[in-house]
Amino acid sequence: MRSAPVLSIRSRIRSGILAAVAAVPMVFSVGSALADCTEAARPTVNWRRCSLEGQMLTGVDLSGAMLRDASFQRATLGEAKLTDADGYRAKFISATAPGAVFDRARLIEADFTRADLTGASFREADLRNAKMVGASLARADLTGAKLSGTDLRHADLSGARWTDGKHVCAESSVGQCN
Repeated sequence: MRSAPVLSIRSRIRSGILAAVAAVPMVFSVGSALADCTEAARPTVNWRRCSLEGQMLTGVDLSGAMLRDASFQRATLGEAKLTDADGYRAKFISATAPGAVFDRARLIEADFTRADLTGASFREADLRNAKMVGASLARADLTGAKLSGTDLRHADLSGARWTDGKHVCAESSVGQCN
């Protein structure tokens, strides 16, 4: 008679373990939305909160990529395509990105301090409250860019096409478009 209650307890424990194991795949399926920082550069890649400091990313296509809070400090992004990327609070400090395309990118509060953005395109990009202190924006295209609150102190804007798409900044434009 005593074996019946023991079996009942064992079967309850076994049922509980099976229920817990059955729930595990749901936990992992939620985790698949997390960034895989080792994933190769490609359009729509999810590099949210990834550190890509010092990486050579010349000519990569990161169109539509999720780059929120990612760090590209000292990275090389020359001729890279970041069209429609979400780089909210991304850090491009001292990055080298001549000719990079950031068209329609969401770069609110992004930090481009001392970045080389010579000839880069920011057409229709959202750069509100971005930091571009000491950045080189020479010959950059800022047509339609949102620059409200953007810090351009000491930024080189020589020959840059301004937000109206018509005005080209004078060669001696530093910190503001003359």
